[in-house]
Amino acid sequence: MQLDYEQYMMVKEALHERSNLLEIAPHLSAPLPIMLPVYKWWQLPYYWAGIKMYDLVAGVQCLKSSYVLSKTKALEHFPMLKKDKLVGAIVYYDGQHNDARMNLAIALTSARYGAAIANYTEVVHLLKSKDPQSGQEKVCGARCRDVITGQEFDVKAKCVINATGPFTDSLRKMDNQETKNICQPSAGVHIVIPGYYSPDNMGLLDPATSDGRIIFFLPWEKMTIAGTTDSPTSVTAHPIPGEDDINFILREIRNYLSPDVEVRRGDVLAAWSGIRPLVTDPNSKDTQSICRNHIVSISDSGLVTIAGGKWTTYRSMAEETLDAAVKAHSLTAEPCKSVGLMLEGAKGWTPTLYIRLVQDYGLENEVAQHLVATYGGKAFDVAKMAQVTGQRWPIVGKRLVSEFPYIEGEVLYAMKEYACTAIDVIARRTRLGFLNVQAADEALPRIVQIMGKELGWSEEKKTAELEAARKFLYLEMGYRSRSEQLTKTSEINLDNQEVARYKKRFHKFDKESKGFITTVDVQQVLESINVHIDENALHEILNEVDLNKNGQVEIDEFMQLMSAVKKGQVSDSRLAILMKTAEETLNTRGPVTVDRSGGGF
Repeated sequence: MQLDYEQYMMVKEALHERSNLLEIAPHLSAPLPIMLPVYKWWQLPYYWAGIKMYDLVAGVQCLKSSYVLSKTKALEHFPMLKKDKLVGAIVYYDGQHNDARMNLAIALTSARYGAAIANYTEVVHLLKSKDPQSGQEKVCGARCRDVITGQEFDVKAKCVINATGPFTDSLRKMDNQETKNICQPSAGVHIVIPGYYSPDNMGLLDPATSDGRIIFFLPWEKMTIAGTTDSPTSVTAHPIPGEDDINFILREIRNYLSPDVEVRRGDVLAAWSGIRPLVTDPNSKDTQSICRNHIVSISDSGLVTIAGGKWTTYRSMAEETLDAAVKAHSLTAEPCKSVGLMLEGAKGWTPTLYIRLVQDYGLENEVAQHLVATYGGKAFDVAKMAQVTGQRWPIVGKRLVSEFPYIEGEVLYAMKEYACTAIDVIARRTRLGFLNVQAADEALPRIVQIMGKELGWSEEKKTAELEAARKFLYLEMGYRSRSEQLTKTSEINLDNQEVARYKKRFHKFDKESKGFITTVDVQQVLESINVHIDENALHEILNEVDLNKNGQVEIDEFMQLMSAVKKGQVSDSRLAILMKTAEETLNTRGPVTVDRSGGGF
């Protein structure tokens, strides 16, 4: 509307790069239709014009043309949508990718082309030497530390590039302590909820929430991802999602979903906070204004800094940065070749490649599809590492947890992809920690066992790895927020009828009226209805509700659980569902009446 040429070029560049990203990593990225629901008639032509301009700017690189849906068609595509006052919807296409795997694919591809790469390595300080011609100090390398071993070493270089995202300013201050900060970090919280909250192949975008922020609601890895918030934050390597941000996202989701769909706090399977490195241009007169794009700057000592930008334009940012470095340091270089350069796993990938995995290795269909979508053409290397199950089917591929397609062979392969810790496996090689923190916690002992055997870890090292990974899940992936929904101080909010009903249910297990139940009580009731559950599993089930950790569940703890279930703070409680189904079974096991059959024989 303001005929802003810079904004136009930024969008055009992003759309060009989006097209390139979909081409060079087809196994990790794909087009996704996103719906904008419209609740006022005047918004329909307004949003339609804006989206059509988006298509027009994309030109031949437009993924698919946007289109308008009637109210009926919108509800067919997105049945969970709120019907009241809905007048229609507009659907446009954008790209979606597996960001952690894409990051890894770029690093692995660069290594195959000759780059020396290292993870768990930090810069202690920059190395400098005097330029014999100008007498000025110039950056000539960096003193680095191996974070795992503590060993320090020097890396000499003709040019040093600072591409450290939110940590941009800490590197710039190593170069010059007096330099002003250019990074304004912003925290964005995301949550993952069950897949039934959204269709498998349609996302939702709310361009104007209650406080003006944008909320998206997308299918991701057979779950639903929702976000994001946008608030100033301090730079940290361990950002923590806040309960207020989680509840804000849930409130906004409720505004768009049908009243039939109960949006529950207990349905949040994982939550995390990411730091977006917004920047101000150091060369701009108005140093407070946020740069909408990225910036490349070169200090007096020759340190090249690239800051800002976004995932979609990573390649063009890298090209611009290297062009600046080549020019500033008089380096010799061939023209950029990264446009169209296929990333790790792209070679040999086809949409039907998973069928060969099923046929050649006897993998489950879901596991094979996951491996191909994660590793592309390299999926066969992972399949070769998969263990034989000893079952009729699947022949190979032991799962780490039953409800996700991640297999033990991926842990072995992760170590070939530079994984050094259990956190690497659950968060940066697989996405289990981002999809379900409880499932990731269950998988951790086996992951640590496999890594420990392969890497020769001591028992102390295994214990430390397990504790570090659980701390990561607890603080950074929302496990703490999830577990705090049911505590010893949780308020009981039940009416008299509910209290009577739940007391009656509890006493079916507490037959001796002790005021508490143990695994023995639960086991006896289950045996009476011919249900058998492993004793260790029963201990885990009761432990989820045993708030004072005394090996038993008191009636107050049970009431707190049922109140939390009622309020939506807790969902999928195994004890609540087990006791409810057992009670229903006991109630239906009375003698079969024969009155209406005339008495029978």
